[in-house]
Amino acid sequence: MRRSRRRGLAKERFLMVASAILVLGSLTATGLWLGRDTSSQDEGYVVDLSSIENNAAAGANMAGENEMSLTENVTQDTTPSDDLDYDPYFQETNSLNVENPDQSDSESMSDGADQEDTAKGKSGEQDSKEQETKEQETEEVTDGEGTPALSTAMQPALTFSDSDTLVWPVVGNILVNYSMDKTVYFPTLQQYKYNPAIIIQANTGDLITAASAGKVISVFKDPQIGNGITMELGGGYEATYGQLTNILVSEGSYVAAGDVIAEVAAPTKYFSVEGTNVYFKLTKDGKPVNPMTKLN
Repeated sequence: MRRSRRRGLAKERFLMVASAILVLGSLTATGLWLGRDTSSQDEGYVVDLSSIENNAAAGANMAGENEMSLTENVTQDTTPSDDLDYDPYFQETNSLNVENPDQSDSESMSDGADQEDTAKGKSGEQDSKEQETKEQETEEVTDGEGTPALSTAMQPALTFSDSDTLVWPVVGNILVNYSMDKTVYFPTLQQYKYNPAIIIQANTGDLITAASAGKVISVFKDPQIGNGITMELGGGYEATYGQLTNILVSEGSYVAAGDVIAEVAAPTKYFSVEGTNVYFKLTKDGKPVNPMTKLN
């Protein structure tokens, strides 16, 4: 039994070794056969560098000729046909120099834009000039003491007539009456003289209002009545106010009846005895008119 087993094992070993030798032999034969085919293929494909260089030179010459022909064609016909699609965005994003195929339209559009910009510029300049003119018209004018004046933007028609009346510029008693037919006594001067106005009693700092709507035609200073204002009322009438301070109007400004135009100042030396007052005179066509005939 043992011998038969030993013989079986030996036989198996012999078969394994024989199989291994057979496999190795087959692999070796296969490798030799493949190597032979590769060498034969390599021998059949020899690179000829000279022919490649010649072909490259010939190709370069042909490319140069083609490029010249393309350049000539482009030079001869630079205007694209209507059948071609024009994509300005593609040209602008893929080329440094973009030529608009519709150059005439673009030039006309640019010319129109330039003309429009020029028109807008002129219009803007005109508007700015008009604005400056309005600002100058409405600018507040100040007197010597730096007091702001009323706006001169409003320019109403002056229509004062013989039937119209005046409002009192300040509330107070009459210190010296109007008198042009005979002389009246002035206490400070201690003499009799004609008086083309009325002298109204007031207190220093009282507000003085316009007796009627009018245009300021003069802001002046007089030795006897101090700072004064003359206003045109219309219909040939003019009103003069004296003994003023902190004047709020300027020459050329328009005021309405009842608007504050100044304050009452301390009296000049010519009215020191009469005391603080407002000098108010009314004329028509340059001739004095009794203000009491017009005051309510």
